[in-house]
Amino acid sequence: MLRFPPRYSLIAALAALSCLLAEAALAQTPPTPDKGDTTWMMTSSVLVLLMTLPGLALFYAGLVRAKNVVSMLMQVFAIACMVILIWVVYGYSLAFTSGPFNSYVGGLSKAFLMGVTPESTLATFSNRVVIPEYVYIVFQMTFACITPALIVGGFAERMKFSALMLFVALWVTFVYFPIAHMVWYWAGPDAIGDAAKKVAEASGDAKTAAAEALAAVQADAGLIFQWGAIDFAGGTVVHINSGIAALVGALMLGRRVGFREEPMAPHSLTLTCVGGALLWVGWFGFNAGSNLEATGTATLAMINTFVATAAAGLSWVVFEWMFKWKASLLGLVSGVVAGLVAVTPAAGFASPMGAAVLGATAGVVCLVFCAGVKRLLGYDDSLDVFGIHCIGGILGAVATGILVSPEYGGTGILDYAAKPGSAVVAEYVRDVQLMAQLKAVALTLVWSGIGTAVILKVVDVLIGTRVSQDAETQGLDLAEHGERGYAYEN
Repeated sequence: MLRFPPRYSLIAALAALSCLLAEAALAQTPPTPDKGDTTWMMTSSVLVLLMTLPGLALFYAGLVRAKNVVSMLMQVFAIACMVILIWVVYGYSLAFTSGPFNSYVGGLSKAFLMGVTPESTLATFSNRVVIPEYVYIVFQMTFACITPALIVGGFAERMKFSALMLFVALWVTFVYFPIAHMVWYWAGPDAIGDAAKKVAEASGDAKTAAAEALAAVQADAGLIFQWGAIDFAGGTVVHINSGIAALVGALMLGRRVGFREEPMAPHSLTLTCVGGALLWVGWFGFNAGSNLEATGTATLAMINTFVATAAAGLSWVVFEWMFKWKASLLGLVSGVVAGLVAVTPAAGFASPMGAAVLGATAGVVCLVFCAGVKRLLGYDDSLDVFGIHCIGGILGAVATGILVSPEYGGTGILDYAAKPGSAVVAEYVRDVQLMAQLKAVALTLVWSGIGTAVILKVVDVLIGTRVSQDAETQGLDLAEHGERGYAYEN
């Protein structure tokens, strides 16, 4: 057996001690943002803004009649401007801080962005990895902008501009911010890891107190997050939320003048195609950006955004061709959007093959709702917001509970308490996860559905929601804005 002189043993001991001290110092040093992660999140934020302006604006503008093209561009653009200001005044604080009613909504501790500086950081989904808080504020701001903008497609061509703006201001306050808080607000991986480490190190009464502290940290989260429901990029927060609101709005405002009696075909599939293409491009920021870091999970979300979308577009076209013997551009673009919606909650959890199956299913299911159920029930969801966003969002949210399973190539769900300081894949229990997903869907439908109905009623009583029949017949471009979208007569 080899024996080292005492001086070498001493050197080895000192080296080991220095390593331990270095690790302890590193653990106490606050993490700093990585420039690559920061750059990726800034890029993602701009990509999500691209989804709204000009993506959604052009997509919707092409779908309405020529006499209403300006109104759609105006509504989407104005909503984005107003929500940006609401977000920095109090929206971010309500969505992403702790408050007295923390299960449902945050507080006002960061109203007017109080206390936020360029040095402020926010945790991601990895231990000791942070990004600048400003970039997270901007990223989530773009989500808050596009969600109410999606709603206007449900009652396009018939709502007063003033009523719409008041409705959106109230809707984001009482519907969107609480749902975003319930789904996405949590204490973060480091807070959970640090509390779990104290439990592992403690004993006796101290261990009991540490366990209670860990439970309190885990409870510092929105209600849906506490249930264990997962939503990678906004299936509930954005799509189910806006989709059910659009249906409620369509039902409460009533059908358009001449609905099913005169042609109401899209006036420019060219604009719609360009807008749809921009939506797909911007959606990479939406999905891959929701990882908050430029890591392998972001690339998983990226490839899933490719394959699910392609599968949905083709499945819509194939089934449309089987029943109509013609494949339409409108069908292809609609299928693409349906696939984007469905994969949103699953983007960072499902395998690429699972995402492809989800997309193909979404194309067919959303087609049935847009072409069959809508006609059967007779509601006038002008631009099929409910059929694509709400139904696609429900399908994606529920399917995420299955596709996240490692058995199907999914990533599994991370547990930050089992091994303090690092994330491990927790045990997957299908029935438990599916129940959590279903509860999240149900709560979103009820909260948004009832909230939207109440807000629309209040707005109708205060200033009226619908334009006059003469204004609707003339077109909102001239009646509401005094402008035409094109030089020729409509």
